Amino acid sequence: MRNLFEKLTSTFSKRNGEITYEIFDSICSRYAPVPEDSESMYLYLQSCGYPIEEWIGGYRLRTMFTPYSDERYCIIDIETNGSKPGRSQVIEIGAVMVCKGEIIDRFETFVACAYLPKHISSITGIEPIDLKDAPTRKEALTKLREFLSDAVFVAHNANFDYTFLDSSFNRFGLGHIGNPVICTIDLARRTFESEKYGLAYLNEKLDLGMEAHHRAYNDALAASKVLMKSFETIPNYVKSTDDLVQFAKSGCKERKRKRKSERK
Repeated sequence: MRNLFEKLTSTFSKRNGEITYEIFDSICSRYAPVPEDSESMYLYLQSCGYPIEEWIGGYRLRTMFTPYSDERYCIIDIETNGSKPGRSQVIEIGAVMVCKGEIIDRFETFVACAYLPKHISSITGIEPIDLKDAPTRKEALTKLREFLSDAVFVAHNANFDYTFLDSSFNRFGLGHIGNPVICTIDLARRTFESEKYGLAYLNEKLDLGMEAHHRAYNDALAASKVLMKSFETIPNYVKSTDDLVQFAKSGCKERKRKRKSERK
């Protein structure tokens, strides 16, 4: 599915955010892992959080038309009992939904787990008793999938959270994550100076007020404050959600080129 998401996004970008039904069908027939009719594929993409919507004569990518300041951002943090999603699992999930600079919703849960290594308890403070009567993995992940919806997926060191959750979602029949992704480490590096960009360091440097570290909800909340700190110095040429996603991933040379273009 990753190839399909990337090909669709690339095509939308080249065509000012809109594609015809015919182009959509052509891309899906080539890149979808399992052949599906057009309507089923469209609905499946939406269920994965991919921000596609029907438009005149075809489809458009919603994030290319949504001002980034009006977007919904789901800032997620997970604690796990190991680093490999194939051999370990999520034990705690924390998430906050941010829109227009305010937290509008929150999600927090432990996840049932039969095996919790002592070194994980030492790092997180989570004990086996905390997980004993918690929701099952499928229950917790289903609720997170619903909470995330088609918001932008945001995390500090997003590659870990995204990769782990994408694998976990797919394992329990919840599809892949098609949401746009922003890493607050990448965005912070592009918007303000800091000696280090680890969450614990930024918590102290920016006085984020988070006492507990390596707990999912507190870390998600801290990352949301890093996101909003970054919003204070976003360049003027960043207008849409898609602009912001690309800016967060952009290199120094690309950012300088866009600033020069903006001044002309």
